[in-house]
Amino acid sequence: MPTPTADQSLEVTTMRRVSWRLMPFLLLAYLICYIDRVNVGFAALQMNKAVGIDTKTYGLGAGIFFVGYFILEVPSNLALERFGARTWIARIMITWGLVSAAFALIGGPISFLVLRFLLGAAEAGFFPGVILYITYWYPAQYRAIIVGIFMVAIPVAGLIGSPVSGAILYMDGLLGLGGWQWIFLLEAAPAILLGLGTFVWLTDRPEQASWLTSEQQQWLLAKLETERGRAPRISHTSVWRVISNKYVLIMALVYSGAAGASVALALWMPQLVKSFGLTNWQTGLLNAVPFGIAAVWMILWGRSSDRSGERVWHNALPLGWMVLAMLATFFAIKSLWGMIPLLTLIAAGTYASKGPFWALSSEWLGSTSAAAGLAQINALGNLASFGFSYLIGWIVTETGSFPLGLMPIALVSAIGTVSVVVIGRRQPRTVAMTA
Repeated sequence: MPTPTADQSLEVTTMRRVSWRLMPFLLLAYLICYIDRVNVGFAALQMNKAVGIDTKTYGLGAGIFFVGYFILEVPSNLALERFGARTWIARIMITWGLVSAAFALIGGPISFLVLRFLLGAAEAGFFPGVILYITYWYPAQYRAIIVGIFMVAIPVAGLIGSPVSGAILYMDGLLGLGGWQWIFLLEAAPAILLGLGTFVWLTDRPEQASWLTSEQQQWLLAKLETERGRAPRISHTSVWRVISNKYVLIMALVYSGAAGASVALALWMPQLVKSFGLTNWQTGLLNAVPFGIAAVWMILWGRSSDRSGERVWHNALPLGWMVLAMLATFFAIKSLWGMIPLLTLIAAGTYASKGPFWALSSEWLGSTSAAAGLAQINALGNLASFGFSYLIGWIVTETGSFPLGLMPIALVSAIGTVSVVVIGRRQPRTVAMTA
């Protein structure tokens, strides 16, 4: 094995220190964020009957989150760039924590819909803000694995949140509150506490990082500055030209299928699994299996993308097998043990694609267009989740078929698979990461 050069050793030690400082905190923050976004899936097992929410209204409420999210996504990301990541991420986390706790006060369909809209508005900007923040600290060849590590919070939220939420439901009646109310109260508190901790722990830019040596700062700043000198596909300074750029819009379409599948799994899978006659606790444990497997695969797939420098097929292949698994659910709907492997393939597909997807998107966006471009891709991709959530609720109510409810997501994902291959066919490989 060749001896690493001084520059390679400096690179390794710098990126290791940056990663240990930032990633555990950001991963925990997103874990809490996603649990608060989707814990309504488990709360619904008691809440819907307790306050009179039918399947169609639940589907509408599950999706209306993304309307508030969409409206404020781009403005929120521009505010993060102006006020600094530390201040703005703290504001987002504290706000969504307070709104999430207020879900314990739901009294009927109207308050449910209003609070879901407000939760989306409160959370808007967090995810694309962190993706933008990662570009401040990580050279391009590290971004697929780093985004994958960050986004592993989504399947881990299912892995941890499912059994925890299932267990909290057994607190039903404690202090006169329903188990579903305890879910919202107990799972909102960490967001507020971690939001306050953001002021202490995060650093806005590498030049402000007192926890890096001067040599590490200089190497990182020089590396990032060199990358900014490269000509990106999208380099407009006008916000409107960025958010209407054809590559931004096509990438939003590609992301729509993966985002829709994530929402379908988080908000509908508990009810599907429980329909096989399981208890709340059994549902929580079994619901965690696809997410646990997907979490591991997500990291391995992102690492493969960074080691090879290849982005396009690392996007397309997971979306493709996700579509095939969705189609196969028609043949397994009466078998729990046939359905779980297919749900695992769907989870692995949607989550594995995310690291390479955001790495590719950030590489196409110049420094002047990244804030608006990343926010627009995420906003439009998640807005599609509003339509998917409502369609699933409507289709399941009218037909009783969960696989049929997945078909709109499968169609968009298939289109996205073809689209990313077509627009990325001349995409050069990124320089492979240092081992």
